[in-house]
Amino acid sequence: MTDTRPGPTGTTPPADTAPAANTPRTVATSTAPGARRMWTRNRGLLLAAVLLLATAVTIATVRSGDQHGRLDPRAADPLGSRAVAQLLADRGVSTRTVTTADAAAAAAGPDTTLLVAVPDLLTRHQQTQLHTATAQAGGRTVLIAPGERATGTLAPGVALADGPSTTTTLSPGCDLPAARRAGPADTGGRRYTTALPDADTCYRSDGPATLVRLPAATGDTVLLGAPDLLYNSRLDQQGNASLALQLLGTRPHLVWYLPSLTDSTATGGNRTLLDLIPGGWLWATAQLLIAVLLTAAWRARRFGPLVPERLPVAVRASETAEGRARLYRRHRARDRAATALRTATRDRLAPLTGTPTAQAHTPEALVPALTARLGTPGPALHTLLFGPPPSDDAALIALADQLDALEREVRHP
Repeated sequence: MTDTRPGPTGTTPPADTAPAANTPRTVATSTAPGARRMWTRNRGLLLAAVLLLATAVTIATVRSGDQHGRLDPRAADPLGSRAVAQLLADRGVSTRTVTTADAAAAAAGPDTTLLVAVPDLLTRHQQTQLHTATAQAGGRTVLIAPGERATGTLAPGVALADGPSTTTTLSPGCDLPAARRAGPADTGGRRYTTALPDADTCYRSDGPATLVRLPAATGDTVLLGAPDLLYNSRLDQQGNASLALQLLGTRPHLVWYLPSLTDSTATGGNRTLLDLIPGGWLWATAQLLIAVLLTAAWRARRFGPLVPERLPVAVRASETAEGRARLYRRHRARDRAATALRTATRDRLAPLTGTPTAQAHTPEALVPALTARLGTPGPALHTLLFGPPPSDDAALIALADQLDALEREVRHP
């Protein structure tokens, strides 16, 4: 008869053991899905992901094409401003494009009109630098739709009104010669208010003006609420071309400043990360954080008292003891093993000798009771039940045998 018991490891039969002749061969099978099955199962999700990615790329491409060359005097796109530059060139006005604050400040002069296409992209340091240069230059500065902070720095005395204009095309409604000659124009956008007595406020929308001119000793500053009249696609509508030529063609040179986020001067001054984040995003982030905290407080797990629970599987005490013994042996924890053996023995001996359970681990109570019952000397019992841990495995085995013998003697004196 062939021996089929487990080998020394408990899992592998001996190498020379052969299966019986009439034993059917077990064909190995795999439950892992194959490539064909995975493709059949997930092709719908993959197709949806590809379509979503293609849609996102298409939308990004279309939007980027619409915004390409916005307010750039070299761009012929609908949102570019090449048509304005060509009309100015026909009238002898040269146009030069700069992309840094240093170049814009250096180009300011009495015979130069400086147009700042996107003032809101400038940092506070750049705005202060530009205002200092233009205030001393004596030329004209044209600001296209400046926001609250840009208005306060580049045009002191002017404040941004609440809400944009609800009408795109507005009438002049002022005595400024350039506005009166141009007539209605597409200036509807941001609105401004000022209390300066010599300021010209034109193209009003429900009170505030969309075009403000601040005269100075030798030059002036013009705030334009919307860039629409400078676009190639809008230049031939209303009086846009006339107003644009009169605002930008009063000097022989036009410097068109297109602020860039890569400008090295943007790192100067008090520029911080918050300067690059719109105020609305900060409020939205704060509200989202509050909502997350409230949700966490609402859904947080509230721990109550411990509740005993039956194990789903019954484990025999012998298996538990064997597993713990193997752990002790693996880590050479003879002291813990000896303590466990002595503690269990004292728990069983205490009721047999009439010792209270609370004093089962007190040598002064348990040892005298055992001595009176067995007549064994107290020091020997004290060493056996409360002595030092064994020094090696052999001493641990001897201790276990002695404890078993002591318990048998107490049970059957």
